[in-house]
Amino acid sequence: MSDYTKLEQNIKNIIDDLQGLCNTNGLSNTASEEIIVTSVFLYKFLNDKFIANLKKFAKDTNMSIEDIKQNKNNYLDAFYDTYSNDVAFAYEDTIEYLVGHIGDDDFYKQFDEALIRISKYPKNKAFSIETAEGEFKPLFTPISEFIPTTKRNAFAKNIFSCITLDKFDFGETIEGNYDFFSTIFEYLIQNYNVASGTYAEYFTPQALSSAIAKILVHMAPIEDKLYEIYDPSAGSGSLVLHLANELGEGKFGNRAVVFTQDISQKSARFLRINMLLNGLMESLNNIIEGDTLKTPAHFKIQGDDSSGLKTFDFITSNPPFKTDFSSTRNEIEVNWKNTSRFFAGVPKIPNTKKESMAIYLCFIQHILYSLKDGGKAAIVVPTGFLTAQSGIEKKIREHIVNNHWLRGVISMPSNIFANTGTNVSVLFIDKTNRDGDVLLVDASKLGDKVKVGKNQKTVLSDTELEKIVKTFTEHIVEDDFSIAVSYEQIKNKNYSFSAGQYFDVKIEYVQLTQQEFDAKIQEYTNNLNNLFAENKTLEDEIKKSLKELKYET
Repeated sequence: MSDYTKLEQNIKNIIDDLQGLCNTNGLSNTASEEIIVTSVFLYKFLNDKFIANLKKFAKDTNMSIEDIKQNKNNYLDAFYDTYSNDVAFAYEDTIEYLVGHIGDDDFYKQFDEALIRISKYPKNKAFSIETAEGEFKPLFTPISEFIPTTKRNAFAKNIFSCITLDKFDFGETIEGNYDFFSTIFEYLIQNYNVASGTYAEYFTPQALSSAIAKILVHMAPIEDKLYEIYDPSAGSGSLVLHLANELGEGKFGNRAVVFTQDISQKSARFLRINMLLNGLMESLNNIIEGDTLKTPAHFKIQGDDSSGLKTFDFITSNPPFKTDFSSTRNEIEVNWKNTSRFFAGVPKIPNTKKESMAIYLCFIQHILYSLKDGGKAAIVVPTGFLTAQSGIEKKIREHIVNNHWLRGVISMPSNIFANTGTNVSVLFIDKTNRDGDVLLVDASKLGDKVKVGKNQKTVLSDTELEKIVKTFTEHIVEDDFSIAVSYEQIKNKNYSFSAGQYFDVKIEYVQLTQQEFDAKIQEYTNNLNNLFAENKTLEDEIKKSLKELKYET
């Protein structure tokens, strides 16, 4: 496949057409629009992949496609066995078949029934999302239920006018690379998932996710084995899937087995699409929808919560920073009081502004608890965490340093997320960094400001991102940008993780003659006298105004 740009534009056109169709039916900017657009997009992708693989199977086996479709001599069963990691379709579920019935009065019912059948095939259960309570969310739900009855048939027909093969065939993208699909995925969900700070609705920019993944993988010598990687607040999966991609493939396929949990139904749906696009079907069973803090779902022995929480080789996370979790706060504390999971404590419930509860502090502790001995982690935190002088923040930093688990910190520019002004930093944990230096990087001055909707966002150029990654991975020290410090130095600075507090203060000396010195002093004296005079004038005017006001009253 050579022309990714053309393919990308064709796919974006399909997304735009579906959004336009929703808009003309009064669904713009609604939850229904998000479900319809992402579901139809996924159906189109899986359909085209099924048909492309079917053609390839027929060619490889010298069989007739029609014989395979009709399951003659169990040919279709043999096809399913060959492509066991793909979603199974019957021919009557396909776009090709349904287009032949587009003139039927009950066409919308036929489309809904196809989506239900696909979801119910026993082979496709692996593509359902499991909740922390053990329930399963199907791959698809009927589309027409979001549309008034009188409009359903027309709506379903218009959907198929957007997704027929003559518009675009996803079969052309089967060999597409990760960067290609991550760009498509970001375009698909850009209107539906924002970094608003709402619990489990964070969206980490692709470029930042990629940089974090490169640094994490560089922190360990990568072997040809399976690595278990985890995100306890996965959102749409940007961070954890960039990490999986960076770990790459080995002798036996993907080196990464992905585990995630997220409380948001929407985020879980997005993550499933992201994993299907990027061929990580074998990890779909490990996507859990649920409250990570209250009911963590991954255990050492799958399904046995008495076996203890599972630990991981790599963890990467951009947790929600602040939200009201007062309804579960006490339960979280009581359930885990006899463990070291929340060693520094759980934030108290404030009398006012419950939405300001610092939930990210619980996620940091959960991540440290869930990391294997020798494991590596990257956690996005508010920059204020780096220097807080008391409370849970300080206890966590002390714990990390006293255990010699810190590899480094990168302070990012403000507004790196379009919809929040919170300054963020990335905390890198390395449980093998027993005696090594810690690298602190201040990248806060990098980037260009751009307007995104009503908000301002800071965008890092490729060169700047490369500089950040290279500085960290090669442990480069640069004046006013990065500095290497020891654990003892950090303790002496009251456990501060802020690079700026370790930079040398530089005083610039300028050689002056006596005459130049006297002239400077005279200039400063004159400026001060002028300021004093202006102050006296303003003071007199204020007194006069007060007198006049008193006289008038």
